[in-house]
Amino acid sequence: MLCRTANDLYWVSRHMERAENTARLIDVTLRIAMLPERLDRGKAEAAPWRRALDALGIADAFVQRYGIIDADGVLRHLLLSPDNSSSIYSCFRDARENARAQRVAITSEMYEDLNTSWLEMRSLNTARMRRDGVNSILEWVKGRSAAFRGVTIGTLGRGEGYHFLQLGAFIERADWAIRLLDITGSDSDLPESGEARDAVQYFQWSALLQSLSAFETYRRVYRESVSPANVTELMLLRDGNPRSLQTCTNTLHGVLRTLAGGDGLEVVRQAGALSAFTRYARIDEIIASGLETWLQDAMARLTRLGDEIHRQFMLAAEQSLPQAAPQAQSHSQSQ
Repeated sequence: MLCRTANDLYWVSRHMERAENTARLIDVTLRIAMLPERLDRGKAEAAPWRRALDALGIADAFVQRYGIIDADGVLRHLLLSPDNSSSIYSCFRDARENARAQRVAITSEMYEDLNTSWLEMRSLNTARMRRDGVNSILEWVKGRSAAFRGVTIGTLGRGEGYHFLQLGAFIERADWAIRLLDITGSDSDLPESGEARDAVQYFQWSALLQSLSAFETYRRVYRESVSPANVTELMLLRDGNPRSLQTCTNTLHGVLRTLAGGDGLEVVRQAGALSAFTRYARIDEIIASGLETWLQDAMARLTRLGDEIHRQFMLAAEQSLPQAAPQAQSHSQSQ
C-alpha cells in the first residue's frame, strides 16, 4: 500500500475516534460542573473546564487566545471552532477530506457516511447548540462515530486498508484512555471533610464512567460502590473493557504484527513492550508508586510508538506532502 494511502486511512479513523472522545470529555465536564458549590468548596464554575483543557494540554494557550476560561468559550473551542485542529468540527472535516482523497481504498458506504456527518456538522452553530442542547449534539457525535465504525466493519475487506484504519482508531483511543483520567481532578480539588469528600469523589468517578458508557460494565465487574482505584483499573488494565488502555495496546500489537508479517520490525517490538507494560501491571502497585508517574510513562511509550508507526509506514507520504505534515502528529502536538 502507498504511504499516502496508509497515512490518509490512519487519520480518517483517528479523527473520528478523536471526535467521539472529545464529545465524551465535554460530557464528563458538564456532569462534574453540575456539582453543587457546597460540595465543591465554592470553587469557580470555570474549574472543571480548566481541568478539561489541562487534560488536553491547551489551558495556557486557550487563556492567551481568549483571555478567560468559561463554559461557553471552551464548548465553542472544542465543538465548533474551525481554528482548533482537534475540535469536533475539524475532526469531521478532516476525516471526510482524508477519505475523499482515498475513495478507491474504502467503500462507497464509508465515504457517504463520513460525508453525511460532515454536512450536518457544518450546519451546526452556537444558536443551534443552545436550541437543541449540548447533550443532544454530543450524543449525535458519538452516534456518528459509532455508525462509521459499524459501516467499516460491515463493508470493508480485511486488507491493509482495514488494518491502518484500526491502527488509527486504537492509538487515538489509547491516548484518550490516559487523558480522560485527568478530568476528575486531583486530591487537592476535593473537600477536606470525609463525608463531603466521599460524595464529590463518588459523583466525579461515576460521571466519568457514565460518559464512557462504562457504568454497567463497572457494576458487572466489581459489584460494589464506585471507587477511584476500581475505575482506574477498569480504564487502564481490564481487557474486558473495550475502551481500556490494555484493550487498545493488545489490539495495536496484533494489528502491527499483521502489517509487518511478524515480529521483525522495531515498531512491533515497541507495541509488544507497551502491551506487556499494561498486561502485567497491577493497580495497587500503580497507586503505591504514583498514578501520575505511571500515566506519564504510559503516554511517553504511546507517543514513541506513534512516532515509530509514522517512521515505518508513513514517512514518505509526509515528505512528499508538506502541507499534511502538521496533521500527522501526536494528539498533544496537534492541539
